Amino acid sequence: MHTIIAALEDKRRLARLGGGEARIAAQHKKGKLTARERLEVLLDPESFEEYDMFVVHRATEFGMGETIIPGDGVVTGWGTINGRMTYVFSQDFTVFGGSLSETHAEKICKILDLAIQNGAPVIGLNDSGGARIQEGVAALGGYAEVFWRNVQASGAIPQLSVIMGPTAGGAVYSPAMTDFIYMVRDTSFMYVTGPDVVKTVTSEIVTHEELGGASTHTKISSVADAAFDNDIETLLEIRRLFDFLPLNANEKAPRVATNDTLDRPDFSLDSVIPDSAQQPYDMREIVEKLADEGDFLEIQREHAGNILIGFIRLNGDTVGVVANQPLVLAGCLDINASKKAARFIRFCDCFNIPILTLVDVPGFLPGVAQEYGGIIKHGAKLLFAYAEATVPKVTVITRKAYGGAYDVMASKHIRADVNYAWPSAEIAVMGARGATEILYRAELNDPEKLKQRTADYEARFANPFVAAERGFIDDVILPHGTRRRLIRAFETLKRKKVAMPMKKHGNIPL
Repeated sequence: MHTIIAALEDKRRLARLGGGEARIAAQHKKGKLTARERLEVLLDPESFEEYDMFVVHRATEFGMGETIIPGDGVVTGWGTINGRMTYVFSQDFTVFGGSLSETHAEKICKILDLAIQNGAPVIGLNDSGGARIQEGVAALGGYAEVFWRNVQASGAIPQLSVIMGPTAGGAVYSPAMTDFIYMVRDTSFMYVTGPDVVKTVTSEIVTHEELGGASTHTKISSVADAAFDNDIETLLEIRRLFDFLPLNANEKAPRVATNDTLDRPDFSLDSVIPDSAQQPYDMREIVEKLADEGDFLEIQREHAGNILIGFIRLNGDTVGVVANQPLVLAGCLDINASKKAARFIRFCDCFNIPILTLVDVPGFLPGVAQEYGGIIKHGAKLLFAYAEATVPKVTVITRKAYGGAYDVMASKHIRADVNYAWPSAEIAVMGARGATEILYRAELNDPEKLKQRTADYEARFANPFVAAERGFIDDVILPHGTRRRLIRAFETLKRKKVAMPMKKHGNIPL
């Protein structure tokens, strides 16, 4: 028996070496951890249970039969993060460049099947050169099997992707269908076709970083939700994100004990709104002052800065936040902001996460580029997402809520549950100056008269009380007491139930 046990340990040691010491050293030289080292950072100590350590590929052509490496380029199994279960796969670039073979795909598919069956999230650590060319259509079929499972898992369990090296060709589509994507700066790339192919086909000369680096995907394309400086920081941030999320669609996010009090007032909020309606302020400051212990996990911070999205906790409970940002484009809604917020709202609705909306929006961004780019349809995505969401929805209008953007930003009319306004709120079809120039066009040549008309319009509409008179605002609240009112509002909505029309699913304006 001792001989058999020793033989098993030798096999395990060989499997853990992956592509060998030389390739592990090459991985370290690039500033990257190995597949197994990454799992040690991501998961709680001693919690990882590995599956399929001894699986090998079945290919024989192109000399593949002479190179057999246990595990076949991906480490799979499950473990815990702060005691909560998650399934994981970590691609091993030291083995055939992390390329996906038929058996490599089968290992990932097994993990996805188990995660769906057992109601636990999946975290994928991607570091792959794409499909294994030597296997041809078998590798392509493996990708499709993974893609199909990503779709089945969508909305049932959270799926998190971490891009930790090259991810090219078909390899990009599995992460693209997951809920959140984090990248590592300088060492991770995502693209359908690499720089060499782009140069051949289009004659464009572009670097790996310019084409598919972390900066490109966090700032321009919005494919990635965040990027960090190295493997360790990225994996620790995934742990932080994981703690805000439920394990599956049938559970609530974990409640986290806090030393922050329910009724903590913050009198600095009484002076955060500038006296001038044209002067910006930082909405992020308001979000952090409302959150438990100032903790705001922002998503897509570098993209579409005119809207903020992310997670906070209120009295220990996870809440998704959507907030206009007056510091960027005056907080206007545009194409990118609408898409960014709509996807986040739909994620929250999938996983029972209540939504807090902070509103300071002068309208949709005007311009030829926006209209040609389809702002009508993209703005409708945001409207559709809010109207479709059945989780608890609480809205606070801090300053401007003008025109159709007032309707879209979780107004009472699209079934937000509780709608508050600060005394500084202005709810109207448009700003006072523009309104009076339309209403009193005949008086445009009389500046004094127009000035008085503008003042009269402001006195009548540049406040929250007209909306409150009609019941569209549930209460006008003091800024310093907002945290307490929000916590109490969400508490009353914990047992919310909504009857939906019988249908397969809606048709969001994609």
